[in-house]
Amino acid sequence: MTDTSAPVSTPVTWPPNDPATYRSVPASSVPLDATRVQALLAEEWKRFEAQTPGSAAHHARALNPLPMGVPSSFQHWDPYPVAITSAKGAWLTDVDGRKLLDLSMGFGAMLVGHLNPAVVAAVTQALETGTLFVTPSPSATEAAERFQRRFGLDQLRFANSGTEATMYALRTARAFTNRKAIVKIEGGYHGGYDALQVSVKPSVDEAGPEHAPTPVTPFEVEAGTVHVVPYNDLERLGAIFAEHGKDIACVFMEPVLENIGIVVPDQGYLAGVRALCDANGALLVFDEVKTGLTAGYAGASQRLGVTPDLVALAKSIGGGLPLAAFGGKAEVMECITDQRMPHFGTYNGNPLVMAAAVAIDEIATEEALGAAEALNVGAMQEMEKTIERHSLPAHTVGFGVKGCVTWSATPVRNYRDYKRTDFGAAELSWLWGVNRGVLTPPGLDEQWLVSFAHTSSDMNVLVEEFRELADALRA
Repeated sequence: MTDTSAPVSTPVTWPPNDPATYRSVPASSVPLDATRVQALLAEEWKRFEAQTPGSAAHHARALNPLPMGVPSSFQHWDPYPVAITSAKGAWLTDVDGRKLLDLSMGFGAMLVGHLNPAVVAAVTQALETGTLFVTPSPSATEAAERFQRRFGLDQLRFANSGTEATMYALRTARAFTNRKAIVKIEGGYHGGYDALQVSVKPSVDEAGPEHAPTPVTPFEVEAGTVHVVPYNDLERLGAIFAEHGKDIACVFMEPVLENIGIVVPDQGYLAGVRALCDANGALLVFDEVKTGLTAGYAGASQRLGVTPDLVALAKSIGGGLPLAAFGGKAEVMECITDQRMPHFGTYNGNPLVMAAAVAIDEIATEEALGAAEALNVGAMQEMEKTIERHSLPAHTVGFGVKGCVTWSATPVRNYRDYKRTDFGAAELSWLWGVNRGVLTPPGLDEQWLVSFAHTSSDMNVLVEEFRELADALRA
């Protein structure tokens, strides 16, 4: 009889047994004065509007042709987003002429920096030989061979966005298992495909019990059967498999959650998920769109020591060009060969992005990634000193070249923990940085990225503005 019981995992602390993950929680903290936070927020929004009249004017213009005034909804924030005119290395210039240190870096897409000379040279050469053939090309084969070796994939296919990569990975898992139901993590984001839009950031009022979340589906989505489980909870995953195992095609998840800050796996958690999938004939699919090369030389799965059946990649592998891929075990990818899961795309593997992909593979060495990660860890360690000095109810979390400050005095292990963090302090922290020339993602729950273009002086800008914020909070 197959054992579908859940293995046991243990929470990660710092320093962890697993050196791949970084989390430092202060020994003690004092709550923030909520009135002080709101007063500072009001001051900072006035300061923002005073500094950015050009962005305000641009937004007023953009509202006419573009819904919300932006090309993609995540780019919007109230009252208006900063509009950027140019970028180079680790720095941006906005329409008001302000220089901003870019620590968003395209959510990881700009790992090698803006206008990296090697990427520019490779793409320029491709512009002279052809940008789209819609036939097989040696450039696509070379890029595929490089990614095959780097990520340990039997086979892979190229696509154009993270949404495409995750969509086709899920379709492949369903075709291979001949099952339709899936399991996803509460709070996990995997792009715009309907089946993966369930419980991305649901209202807690709608999401049911914390230990057994209720799937929350946007009204416009036709998702099929999607079981939602908490991250770092093998017991609940085991219960879902015990009840529905014969219908579940796959567990679809980020190995490290990066839609709600950075949430690292408990010791043994990912291995336990792998074991439950194997015991129930389901596939394990890792969404590494946001981790990928930002996690290390061969991605999060290699670094954390758990091999999925399929992996979806994007962002960091393209050097700023629209490139994605999905791949994995040969027997699973056979579904494309025998047409159980047809995969098409006019722009798949086009010479322009393949040139960038080859350049990225050459640039993203273990040495380059290690140097960027050292800058990231160094900045977090300095910020930890500020957190300790001011007894802030916050802590640092890092994974590879990404890091964040989470406004909670206790570790965040899942979506419900994240919902208990201090979003007022998170908004203030982000806005404080924007007003002092540091741009991090506007979601209040994203993470900064240290690219190959960042220097220790650049990271000191982040450290210093955070120190100033702490002083203001405790004034």
